[in-house]
Amino acid sequence: MVLKPQLTLPISQYSDIYELIVPRDNLLRKIKENVDFSFVYDELSSKYCPDNGRWAIDPLRMFKYLFLKCMFNLSDVDVVERSRYDMSFKYFLDMTPEENVINPSSLTKFRKIRLKDVSLLDLLIQRSVELAIEKGIIKSNSIIVDSTHTAARYNAKSAREQLLELSKNLRKAIYKINPQIKTKFPAKVNNGILEDEINYCQELITTVKQDEVLASYPKVKERLNILQETVEDDLEQLALSKDADARIGHKTADTSFFGYKTHLAITPERIITAAEVTSGEKHDGKQLEPLVAKSRAVGINVENVIGDIAYSEKDNLEYAKENNIQLVSKLSPTVTHGNRRNEDKFEYNKDAGMYVCKAGHMSIRKTSSRPKKHAEDGQGTVESYFFDVEKCKVCPQQEGCYKPGARTKSYSVSIKTNIHSEQMEFQETETFRQLAKERYKIEAKNSELKYRHGYDVASSSGLVGMHLQAAVAIFAVNLKRVFTLLGQ
Repeated sequence: MVLKPQLTLPISQYSDIYELIVPRDNLLRKIKENVDFSFVYDELSSKYCPDNGRWAIDPLRMFKYLFLKCMFNLSDVDVVERSRYDMSFKYFLDMTPEENVINPSSLTKFRKIRLKDVSLLDLLIQRSVELAIEKGIIKSNSIIVDSTHTAARYNAKSAREQLLELSKNLRKAIYKINPQIKTKFPAKVNNGILEDEINYCQELITTVKQDEVLASYPKVKERLNILQETVEDDLEQLALSKDADARIGHKTADTSFFGYKTHLAITPERIITAAEVTSGEKHDGKQLEPLVAKSRAVGINVENVIGDIAYSEKDNLEYAKENNIQLVSKLSPTVTHGNRRNEDKFEYNKDAGMYVCKAGHMSIRKTSSRPKKHAEDGQGTVESYFFDVEKCKVCPQQEGCYKPGARTKSYSVSIKTNIHSEQMEFQETETFRQLAKERYKIEAKNSELKYRHGYDVASSSGLVGMHLQAAVAIFAVNLKRVFTLLGQ
């Protein structure tokens, strides 16, 4: 079944106003005039019934709402509200100036129902990369790889801790505007009882709403809405609904996060060419092959892959050699896994220099040993990583991993350095040093995703929701980059 476009050419006596107030260099105007969004109909054809019920809101317009939501890091309510008065939004959405907006709940349902099980991530990256190639923007034959982490929407905090944080954020926003209002606020509760915290938040919301001027400030309004929605939710369910797909990942030996990783490949022109979304504990190096394959599938001639030490493991070096790729990644004996058992149960964390078990617990120390006969060639080195046995004793996933009663728990890795001699020689060349200087560009891209497009926290729970968030965010940043480069 082919989904018929429902949008028709809007006829309005006020349509000429767009030519006056939406300038030619407006980013949304450039995107509207240069990007064909009709692929949305093909992708969503199975999600709509052609002959039953009333006409649904056009899926292309709904997708554009979702695009704007990510592009400007807005909530469902705020993106619809802004579309009511922002003429550039209305022009992008193919609306007449006087046309009314949708109900925000429609956008929420579109995300949760219509886009469920739709593989948009690779498709949207492909569309944006094709546009970049068509415009002659991508000229390099290198990709830069790295990962960025996203905290789960529902983390390990209790429902009461969630309320404490949200109410604190609301008060901080208010104090910047009117510190004297502090005397009107209800007394805080610190007895640890969830019901009392709910009552406090309800009183706080009522007090703020009574001051209409204060409640109308955008920063206050945003945080007030978030707190009110949380209070109205089933908090008991929220306390139990720890995101089932999210996992504990480690940024360093001392810092961790509960959520997901997005493994990215970008060109030196800063166009994202591939992405893999995984749970937080996954090792970066294992994603190199799919990132290269996806980048080549969208038309990138990959001759060089630039990354940090997480990508210099043996399998990646062999893959790069077999595929005539120069792997610009410094060697590390702890990352070079060699032959090891239970690879599916232990992941290496490059930032901390330690291994993490499938339960998310990080090793606390390591030792290294090497047979005397290999003192010169370096072969036979074994590194042992020790875990906190007290955690192992109460771990729900100890079966097959920890033997009850054992006084220690360790994991050993054999390191064979001779197989990396070619890479060691390559590291000393001028070519390696020059290509390695490009790696900083992906750090800037990760920062843009997080701080301009809300990618630091998941907008919903589960890997399916994370894939959708990644798809729209990456599509948005790629289109922004394409038109920035065209403008230059």
